[in-house]
Amino acid sequence: MLSAAHRLSRGGDFTAAIRRGTRCGNRRLVVHYRAGGRGDHSPALVGVVVPKKQIPLATRRNRVKRRVRALMAQRIGALEPGSCVVVRGLAGADGASSGILGKDLDRLLSRCRECQAQGQ
Repeated sequence: MLSAAHRLSRGGDFTAAIRRGTRCGNRRLVVHYRAGGRGDHSPALVGVVVPKKQIPLATRRNRVKRRVRALMAQRIGALEPGSCVVVRGLAGADGASSGILGKDLDRLLSRCRECQAQGQ
């Protein structure tokens, strides 16, 4: 479970991560990653969104959100302090196992970090 200290809840933080961060995606997930923009000692924040247009049924949307939050809780220690991560679930995430989603998250987070390190 993702602790309250690591949850992205303000709309401005979501917007900043999406607009100013690096984006990487595949057919199941899109990760927006903004490294260390809020200070050195603040915790990394994670937000998860699943648009109704992608997955119309609320129960399935919530299942995807719960899985992604649980997977991000396992990876929160590897994120830089002060970073913001927004994970957007796509239609392919509905029905995907947690193992597949975990592999996708690992791959997308590493790609986002590489792109930010290169300054793109």
